[in-house]
Amino acid sequence: MTSSWKGWQRSHNEHYSVDLVRIGWGTLIVAGGGAYFFAKRSINADKQARHEADMKRRRLNQSISDQSTASSPPTQRHRKADHAGSPSTEASHDPAPIDHLSDNGKRKPEEQSKFEAPAPYRSRKGDRFS
Repeated sequence: MTSSWKGWQRSHNEHYSVDLVRIGWGTLIVAGGGAYFFAKRSINADKQARHEADMKRRRLNQSISDQSTASSPPTQRHRKADHAGSPSTEASHDPAPIDHLSDNGKRKPEEQSKFEAPAPYRSRKGDRFS
């Protein structure tokens, strides 16, 4: 009788340990899913609060700029950034003016960038592999 009792105990313990593993993994998955759900909800609430604060700040800045433009004289309010009618003002606002070379074809040393080569690169002609 003792041998059959031990055999039953062994198979029962193996079955019990398999059930414990399943319960453990199930609990872990449910806990992870719950943590993900609540973390996602918290993150979305924080994003919504930041978005609302940003929109409130933008509305406030817009209303302040609208008030300041409404109180300014009409000549300054309707001034355009387009200087096409006046070439002299257009040239002074050029973001990348053309760099002209001097009479001899070289730039002045103070106009040359430290990253620019002193002479332009010229590739060697002929057979380079011999």
